[in-house]
Amino acid sequence: MSIPKDPMMLLSFVNMKLRDFYPSFDDLCADLNLDKEQVTISLKNIDYEYDKTLNKFV
Repeated sequence: MSIPKDPMMLLSFVNMKLRDFYPSFDDLCADLNLDKEQVTISLKNIDYEYDKTLNKFV
C-alpha cells in the first residue's frame, strides 16, 4: 500500500485509519504492511507520538 510521504498527510492518514478501522498502531502496521519504525520516525519529526490510550498520534 502506498502511504502519503508528506508528514502532515501521513498523520491525517494514520489517525483516520486508527479511528475508523484499527484498535492499535501495531494492527494497522501489520495489516497494511507498514514499517512501524519508519512511520513513527516520520511523525516524531513533526512532534507527534503514538498514544496507546487514545489510539492516535498526538
